[in-house]
Amino acid sequence: MFVFTTTERADLHTAALYAFGEANERLETALTFDDVHARLRSVGWFEPVSDEELDATLSRLRQWGHVDVVQNHAAHYTTAEDYERKNLQYLLTKRGEAAFEGVQHALSVLASSGALQTAVLDAIAERLGELHSLMGAGVASNRRIYTTLMELEGHLDALRTNTKQFNSELQRLLRADQPDLATFQEVKRATVGYLQEFVTNLDQRRHTIREAVALVEDQGIDALHQRAMAGAELPKLTSEDPEAAWLRHRAAKWAGLRSWFRPVDGTAPRVDELQDIARRAIVQLLRALERMSDVRRRSTSAAADFRTLAKWFAASRSEPEAHQLFNAAFGMWPARHAHLAHEDAELISSAESWAQAPPVPISPLLRTSGRIERIARTGKVRDVEEVRRLRRERARQERAELEAAWRQLATPGPVRLSCIGRLDHASFHRLLELIGRALIARQDSAGVRRAMTSDGRVEITLRSPHDAATATLRTPHGVFTGPDFVVDIRTTGARSQAEEAR
Repeated sequence: MFVFTTTERADLHTAALYAFGEANERLETALTFDDVHARLRSVGWFEPVSDEELDATLSRLRQWGHVDVVQNHAAHYTTAEDYERKNLQYLLTKRGEAAFEGVQHALSVLASSGALQTAVLDAIAERLGELHSLMGAGVASNRRIYTTLMELEGHLDALRTNTKQFNSELQRLLRADQPDLATFQEVKRATVGYLQEFVTNLDQRRHTIREAVALVEDQGIDALHQRAMAGAELPKLTSEDPEAAWLRHRAAKWAGLRSWFRPVDGTAPRVDELQDIARRAIVQLLRALERMSDVRRRSTSAAADFRTLAKWFAASRSEPEAHQLFNAAFGMWPARHAHLAHEDAELISSAESWAQAPPVPISPLLRTSGRIERIARTGKVRDVEEVRRLRRERARQERAELEAAWRQLATPGPVRLSCIGRLDHASFHRLLELIGRALIARQDSAGVRRAMTSDGRVEITLRSPHDAATATLRTPHGVFTGPDFVVDIRTTGARSQAEEAR
């Protein structure tokens, strides 16, 4: 399929194929000889090409199956020369389209750089939530279901591709022989900061996507694919039915989504590998930087030191001189007094022999028990079972208070802030925290701000009031007055209860 890239005239063959690819993108399915000649300049070929060379190129492309030739019987010709040049029309075959797209994809991979993007994870969660909402609508939403499903699969492919490319580029960076230290330090700082930003709230995003996948699957994946296929409006251009292959492809894509966020067999989801990749990358970058710093501090390498020492050993005139050099290089002096030492070792010269050195006092316990001093009994370990029980009880109590506050703040749907009424101090504090998170979030095109708690258990949707109304909330500690926002507070897993209450 790609034999045109390995010939002697690979540049001209590739330019001709690019001319057909550009015409195909403009919905021009057939080109004459003169059309191909004229389009070579538009794809970046500025060298003169004779008719014989172009005719040989088209013949080779036709021989390889990239181009097909037909006769145009519908045109009118005034001269025989006009008939010879315009009668034959060249069309890009299916094999030629695949070859053109393959070259385009190879060039895009060479020019692209991998990334760990939190925006892709947020987009996947948003598309899943949109699919869940559309499944409850009528038949008229089938086209929207189809487009949303295609966007979801595109985001999943982007996540998979970017993760692989980022990991490969990181390994190539770490395998670099001797990169510039200043450049590497700058890249390391930027990469570490980028990874830390990605790891932040990764658990929350993973939990949100996992819950969204479960909600969509509760409505039926087969029904989702059937409605998406109805919205796709697949054409039947051949005798084969395209629906079966389309459904198999969608099932395979959904299985890939489950393997990333909610595996069926109970294995660890692949999204966990993203956090492992980020942590390993930070450690490897720090280690590589440390090795480079050590090399920079040393005037020479360890290998050069050993080679120089070997030359000195070879130049030794006697064996005692070689031993003296060995002792000076490695500090392997003869043992002195076994493992015992004098109280003041500076009084004894290192050059003094074993026989002339003063004796070292030895404890009698060394002979009887193998110890040089008496060691007291180890103290008892304090019993912390009661402390643990109190901490567990306090943690359960705090968790119960938190759950009660979330249940009190949960709304059956979008409501005005003034409808909440009276709150206790803990619930009021949680409400202010949620509103603060929503106000610092970026609003979408509809003017809606969304935010979640750090554990991903509670989500708030906030809209600014169109009027100048104010809300008054009463607490045991006072009265709060502020804009009468439209809020929708939901707890994760309680969507069905909210709909029931509505």
